[in-house]
Amino acid sequence: MVADTIRAVSNPHLEPDPVFAGAPLDRARRAALVVHGRGQTPDYMLAILDRVAVPDIAYVLPRAAGQTWYPAGFMQPLAVNQPWADHALDAMAAFLARIAEAGIGAEDVFLVGFSQGACLLSELLVRSPRRYAGAALLTGGYLGPEERAPAGSLAGTPVFAGTSRYDEWVPLERAESTARLLERMGAAVTLRVYEDREHLVNDDEIAEVRKLLTS
Repeated sequence: MVADTIRAVSNPHLEPDPVFAGAPLDRARRAALVVHGRGQTPDYMLAILDRVAVPDIAYVLPRAAGQTWYPAGFMQPLAVNQPWADHALDAMAAFLARIAEAGIGAEDVFLVGFSQGACLLSELLVRSPRRYAGAALLTGGYLGPEERAPAGSLAGTPVFAGTSRYDEWVPLERAESTARLLERMGAAVTLRVYEDREHLVNDDEIAEVRKLLTS
């Protein structure tokens, strides 16, 4: 217990309480960890969930300290974003553990992230592969400048990855290499490339997230 308290104090992303939405966590059969991007708050993802309109899932929305999970660009050398990136990944693990304590195993948990949140969840899938109910990576990719080799299995986890070929934050090549890597790790990946000129979640992506959450 003391170790848990020390860990929480040393990890700034564990200090803000998450936002809960949808079905009560202690009564839901399925849950989703929903992660916002840089400069955002859980309110941005709540608006996305309103558009998705699947109310019977318990949604857990973490809040990044200072509205950013790590300070530099996601394709910078990994060391540049430490210790913040590891703090963020540890926070994701802590929230997944909280969901598990409510009786919902990983196979009934969805991962949904936008932008920096999608990058963080991509990295989580690469570093800690297991079977999840599904993942929606909305404009994101794994961290660091190097190509990554597959290690471990995602055991058929359905993954939807949406991105724009013109996105100024996430190069198309990284979204594509992330999709290939997750597929090599055993995920069932759908990659959709859009022509949007803005950094946003479009209506087709909303439909794909709804399809994922109701599958």
